[in-house]
Amino acid sequence: MGRLVLERLTKIFQGREGQSICALNEVTLAIEESEFLAVAGPSGCGKTTLLRLIAGLEVPTSGTIAMDNVVLNGVAPKERDVAMVFQNPALYPHMSAYENMAFGLIVRGCSKPETRRRVTEAAELLGLTGCLAHRPMELSGGERQRVALGRALVRRPKLLLLDEPLSNLDPLLRSELRQEIARIQQTLGATFIYVTHDQVEAMSLGQRVAILNKGALRQVAEPLELYRQPGELFVARFVGSPTMNIFSGRLVQKEANLWFIADVVDQSESSSPMMLPLHSGAGTLCEDCIGKRVYLGLRPEHIIESTSVSETGDGPMMVAAVESVETLGAETHLHLSACGHSFLMRCFGQRERRLERSISVWFDMNRAHFFDASSEKRLDSQKFLKEFQPTEFDG
Repeated sequence: MGRLVLERLTKIFQGREGQSICALNEVTLAIEESEFLAVAGPSGCGKTTLLRLIAGLEVPTSGTIAMDNVVLNGVAPKERDVAMVFQNPALYPHMSAYENMAFGLIVRGCSKPETRRRVTEAAELLGLTGCLAHRPMELSGGERQRVALGRALVRRPKLLLLDEPLSNLDPLLRSELRQEIARIQQTLGATFIYVTHDQVEAMSLGQRVAILNKGALRQVAEPLELYRQPGELFVARFVGSPTMNIFSGRLVQKEANLWFIADVVDQSESSSPMMLPLHSGAGTLCEDCIGKRVYLGLRPEHIIESTSVSETGDGPMMVAAVESVETLGAETHLHLSACGHSFLMRCFGQRERRLERSISVWFDMNRAHFFDASSEKRLDSQKFLKEFQPTEFDG
């Protein structure tokens, strides 16, 4: 097993025209022994660079990589006791599945009986027993990826790195192999770092998820914590499917209440501005927040359809125009617009594609997220959110 500690890890590449490209910027992260850490983020955010630095395939510009209190900077890749599975299985086409899985052990001088035992055990674990005599061209995409995974597992490394290993597979096969990888990690108790751009994959696999963007580590937390309490606007937008609705505006006090008033998108429209009360009678507690520019985030499932337009303690109902409908079977996504703003509502259950032109909705402000407009950081540290958020935030 291995405990990995990254300390202010930075990697700067030189571009073709001599410009500096910062792929990773002072990433500090500790991965515990036997942990399954998922690393997620958009393309180009530094995920693969992070793995290549850990594996020793790239040299860091600055910072340290340490495993079990041993600094790995300058240690050759073959001496790091780290195995890596790439997006492309990269199997030897002239070798059988057995030979591909055994090749690394043979090169390292492992005896034939021990090699046979390890490959046989890995094949049983991966469901490849009947495929060991086949060459890569005779295997399906999922079987080839299993062979690549087995090739790494037979080495019994302290740390296994997986760089988007399922991205080239169809959705059904990806789902099956996700479950397979999770089962293998639990069976072996090994330390896995799994890189993906698919936040659903990251949330379903990782015991913790690290979110990267533009080379910087934005947040590291358990999946549900990322969903319930995103630390900044980028994380709020990235985590969750469908994505969170975001509105820009100000916090304004009206009489005894604090209100969120959304920015007017189109000055030519005659519709009234979107106004949402945060909590009855709490405005007097928030003098430091009055007039503050913020982003309001609300997940699509927390915009609720109503049968009538009236005032409630949780927020005013409003009439929203239905722009389009996505019928997904178990749930339906409604693209709506009101007060000049477009947003998405998620309805659970089946629904006909044909809908009336408008429906009545209200925003569940107990589930609202607020972010500072300048820093884009979450405003949970502000006392008004402590007053307005429920004690148990159940997503």
